[in-house]
Amino acid sequence: MYLLTAQEMQNLDRTAINELGIPGVVLMENAGLQVVKEIKEMIGEPRGKVITIFAGKGNNGGDGFVVARHLLNAGAEVKVLMFADIKDITGDAKVNLNILQSMECNPYPVINPNSLNIVKLSMVYTDLVVDAIFGTGFSGAVPEHVGKIIEIINSSGKPVIAVDIPSGLEANTGQTHGPCIRASRTVTFAQAKIGLVIQEGPDYTGKLTTADISIPSFLLKNQAVRRFMTTPEIVRKLMPQRAADGHKGSYGKILLVAGSQGLSGAAALASMAALKAGAGLVTLAVPAGIHSLMEVKLTEVMTKPLPETGEMTVSRDASGAVLEMLEAADVLALGPGISANESTVEFVREIVPQLEKPVIIDADGLNALAGSSGILETCQAVPVLTPHPGEMARLLGIKTDQVQNNRVEAAQEAAVRWNAVIVLKGFRTIIADPEGTVYVNPTGNPGMASGGTGDILTGVIAGLIGQGLTPLEAAVAGVYFHGLAGDLAAREKGMVSLVAGDVLDYLPQAIRVTICEEV
Repeated sequence: MYLLTAQEMQNLDRTAINELGIPGVVLMENAGLQVVKEIKEMIGEPRGKVITIFAGKGNNGGDGFVVARHLLNAGAEVKVLMFADIKDITGDAKVNLNILQSMECNPYPVINPNSLNIVKLSMVYTDLVVDAIFGTGFSGAVPEHVGKIIEIINSSGKPVIAVDIPSGLEANTGQTHGPCIRASRTVTFAQAKIGLVIQEGPDYTGKLTTADISIPSFLLKNQAVRRFMTTPEIVRKLMPQRAADGHKGSYGKILLVAGSQGLSGAAALASMAALKAGAGLVTLAVPAGIHSLMEVKLTEVMTKPLPETGEMTVSRDASGAVLEMLEAADVLALGPGISANESTVEFVREIVPQLEKPVIIDADGLNALAGSSGILETCQAVPVLTPHPGEMARLLGIKTDQVQNNRVEAAQEAAVRWNAVIVLKGFRTIIADPEGTVYVNPTGNPGMASGGTGDILTGVIAGLIGQGLTPLEAAVAGVYFHGLAGDLAAREKGMVSLVAGDVLDYLPQAIRVTICEEV
């Protein structure tokens, strides 16, 4: 699924109208029909139902006028409340307003404070609200009077369907700066807008439907949009088929450098995740002092001891041993649970510039590079970095809220600066590469906010790279599988008690249902 900005959608509309000759009024008609189709799914046949449509003065309002006409034809009682004088309506919206008025349906302006009582009364008797106030071109805060009406709608308890985007939500950022329609469903047109799926967007969008309004798909390809929502279909296409004569060496040799005294769980989770993601052989290199513990704790994972510090963390002297082991491996995962010991930090900073094979850097591996992130520019392979917002902020030298308020931009900036694939973790994890490609991941839930879940993601991505996926492909698929495993676990166990081990346990099922197209 493509994710468009408001400007990209406007360009798409303009091209369809001006270059292909599709009249704007046709696109508006198709948009309205798609909303009506969704309304029928929500409430059944409209006959006898009371439906209130809030319409703005632009094309979004015009879509609302189309919806009103078709609902009237279907036998509904339709009330259109308009945020403009009739004389202010122009263009295609005016065409549809004229038709509506010819059907003896006259919109009622609600543009002054006295109209609040009319809105309140309408909410008492309506069965459904249609939000066609502002479209994708909206940004900033809604006017005060409109905001009061939006608050009345939200507090009414009535189902709301938003036309293209909930009014008050920014299509480009997913942010709100005041009252915003909290829709039960949103019908967006042609392609989803990125603001619907990031930041606050999902909280206000409700169930999202992307509707075809007859804009040819090749126009989108001509715009070279490289922003996507990850879907099962995308992930399925990334996964390689297993050959009948495959063997353990066929599916990747993974080397993990992880763990320290008190943090051995991170190493165990990451290495087992690599195996459950499909890797053929996994070797876990740990400080010598915890090696015997890992030998007992892990059965399927091979373990190797590394030179250590007095605190049982990886020593700077371990660089040579790790590079030697990496010669026989396909990919390195570095960081889970290695600690912030000074010698360990020096180890990370020393080894990263020497890496010629794919590497995933996570957790303490990223923290070791904070303040010295320029080292990443010397990495000879394209690294995969998996920071949470705090780690990203430390790497970029900014505040965490600056990252959170601009998640897509922060990920893109980091990807270009360090020639890396960035996995910015959190709600709707962002994956970005140096070429400008961005994926937004839809899976995962708040129950996964538990220690160790990030270590599992590191292992999953490493395991997928070992099977031949590119760093970007492995990040996209790995994040999807990881989040889906958390969703499956939460479905059975609930979110409150969810722990990282549950995510690991459900990882095989997440992979299976995705590849086999199951729900």
